[in-house]
Amino acid sequence: MTRESETGSRIRERRVMQGVKQADLARAIGISASYLNLIEHNRRKIGGKLLLGIAAALEVEPQALTEGAEAALLGALGEAAVNAAMSEHDAQHAEAFASRFPQWAEALAVSQRRIAVLERTVESLSDRMAHDPYLADSMHELLSTAAAVRSTAEILAGEGALEQEWQDRFHANLDADSRRLAQSAQVLVGYLEQSKGAAAAGLSPQNEVEAFLADRDFHFPQFEKQNLPTTLVDGLIKQEAASLSDAARFTLRRVLEQVRGDAGVLLLADLQTGINEEGLQPVLLARRFSVPVALVLRRLAALPALGAGLVVCDRSGTVIFRKSVDGFSVPRFDSCCPLWPLFAALAAPGAVLRERVGQLGRAQVQFDAFATTDLGVAHEYNTPVPAHGVMLLLPAPAGDVRMEVRAVGATCRICPQEKCHARREPSIMG
Repeated sequence: MTRESETGSRIRERRVMQGVKQADLARAIGISASYLNLIEHNRRKIGGKLLLGIAAALEVEPQALTEGAEAALLGALGEAAVNAAMSEHDAQHAEAFASRFPQWAEALAVSQRRIAVLERTVESLSDRMAHDPYLADSMHELLSTAAAVRSTAEILAGEGALEQEWQDRFHANLDADSRRLAQSAQVLVGYLEQSKGAAAAGLSPQNEVEAFLADRDFHFPQFEKQNLPTTLVDGLIKQEAASLSDAARFTLRRVLEQVRGDAGVLLLADLQTGINEEGLQPVLLARRFSVPVALVLRRLAALPALGAGLVVCDRSGTVIFRKSVDGFSVPRFDSCCPLWPLFAALAAPGAVLRERVGQLGRAQVQFDAFATTDLGVAHEYNTPVPAHGVMLLLPAPAGDVRMEVRAVGATCRICPQEKCHARREPSIMG
């Protein structure tokens, strides 16, 4: 039995070691206990988002489940060697080091994982602190109110005696400003503590929509039928999106209309049949169904089993849609790394780009990125045709080293690569 075929056995061993019931683990990752039982007995293959979910629930590295603890340890040591700019000759001694000094090797691997977690935390906080408009306004409100309180207090504490009438006025101002300061601080703390929902994302309409879609795993089975009623989108928004802002509902309508239109041309069931016969090749699938490649990329992102990510931008390079995937960060408030295939595709309309990419400064999860431009229809003369860049991110097969990996960043501010021709600003990770 190969290492990969023992993944289910390792999942079962980890679960039993941690005292987790099979039903509880299945419920945590959103599958049935019977399906998890098949996985644990190596009767179902596992990968992508489901593997990442199980690894997160069991608090282990995904590689420890697919290749065993030894492979995960060597992988962590290899990452440490890359981050330390170690020569290839020295990096090859990782296995000998782990064999001679297993406890030191494990300690180094733990430190490397901790560094990766801290880098992700810094990345998230930096992005939010630097570009979150709500946070900036809240800080301005706090500082302005604190300055007003201090100014009033200095007047009251001055040497000169104030008439009673003026003292009463200043005391009233001090009371009102202190209440405003306390309220602003309370609201800010509540905003920072929220980890889910639109508020945590900055209350922008796009992030409200992303939270709405993420709660449904970006999948709408009701669209996967022939001859859908034209009122389906209106009904869904009215029933399930009533709590969203008007701007968010406007954005959501456009997204759902896109999903409905794509499903009307290519159902996911037909797409899955095509994958089984043609393989996971967007260009071949587009040719098979006589549809644009951009449509195939969007439909592939809607297949839950693939665990794929999707990023869409307009002509300006502004991200207008994101389906996040673990291991690839798409900034919410900052500008994205210009080295992504997404932006190269905008410069080459009609071309379909494919690259293997991995983001710097993190666990270097590798993805096969497919990118192309979705051109709209010209409505009048001398007007730019609407165009969107579309990039699909598929987790790269484990152990596949046939393609060279392009190292890209998330955004310049938290990218550790010093010598980059596309750098716009200094990195805080240097």
